[in-house]
Amino acid sequence: MLHAVIMAGGSGTRFWPASRRETPKQLLSFSGTRTMIQDTSSRLGELVPADRVMVVTNASLVPAISAQLPTATVVGEPCKRDTAPCVGLAAAILLANDPDATMLVMPSDHVISTDEQFQMAIQSGLTLLDQDPTRIVTFGIKPNYPAASFGYVERGDAIALENAKAYHVVRFREKPSLETAREYCDAGTFYWNAGIFLWRASLILELLRKHEPEMAAHIDAIGASVGTKDFDEVFRERFGQIKGKSIDYAVMERYANVAVVEAPFRWDDVGSWQAISRLNAPDANGNSVRGTHIGIDTRNTIIYGDATHAIVTIDVEDLIVVHTENATLVAPKRSEERVREAVKELEARGLDAFL
Repeated sequence: MLHAVIMAGGSGTRFWPASRRETPKQLLSFSGTRTMIQDTSSRLGELVPADRVMVVTNASLVPAISAQLPTATVVGEPCKRDTAPCVGLAAAILLANDPDATMLVMPSDHVISTDEQFQMAIQSGLTLLDQDPTRIVTFGIKPNYPAASFGYVERGDAIALENAKAYHVVRFREKPSLETAREYCDAGTFYWNAGIFLWRASLILELLRKHEPEMAAHIDAIGASVGTKDFDEVFRERFGQIKGKSIDYAVMERYANVAVVEAPFRWDDVGSWQAISRLNAPDANGNSVRGTHIGIDTRNTIIYGDATHAIVTIDVEDLIVVHTENATLVAPKRSEERVREAVKELEARGLDAFL
């Protein structure tokens, strides 16, 4: 059976002060009324029933995510260990109950449209797995600009597939320099790596055992304890001993039988505040607004607040203005990457109330 695994352990520090330790960006809404993680789950439609959705997150976020996705299985990691242990853990838990489990692995904080196109792409990926169960399927986004902040997938020979474009993967490339990103775009054979995967749960554990035997031994021990009275204790002890590594490094870059489906859907990884301009249509002055805003001679500015607090801007341009209950951010758009510096400074000063 097909199961969806939503990875929701990110902290979203680039979205401070809206994103906090107890309410990271995946639990927030940046467009529409649903939160990002609710959108991620809803996007599955009838492809995956709600009771076959698993969320893997930080232990501290389990109550909040359970409240937003009451029918999902929510697994709380006792500590952060990157995506390979997250994936392995989910696979071990699924296999304890479904020996034939197929996993659709997705980040919790991407915006994708339309749902129908997303589901069509997943169906195409499932067809590729039916053709070859030892295959791993990923989904690539055609780049429309040379992004240095994304990983890339290089495609090779085409794979015959109805109603979709699919290719053998030549290799994965990490985040490149801007010059290299331009070369990738010019080549026409590279995709952005969307971080969405399809595989048999048994296969991904087999590959972890091959390439990361120490990690896999801990995961296997956790899997063997599923359904026993010792599970919580074994989970805490063994997971804490794992050395973290991304699934890209642990498996994807080492495995030859990977296919990429060219995504027919629109995709945004919502990586920083400027994504708000893409998610909320700017007004006639180029301003993207969430909340109550009065702008006087204000242009190309991002405003994020709520209806209960009026934000007034006068004679400003190209700013990010974010107001929350106990913190406010004002910064030039060009400096958005420095928001992380503000978070680190708050941590250094022990100002945890604002984190």
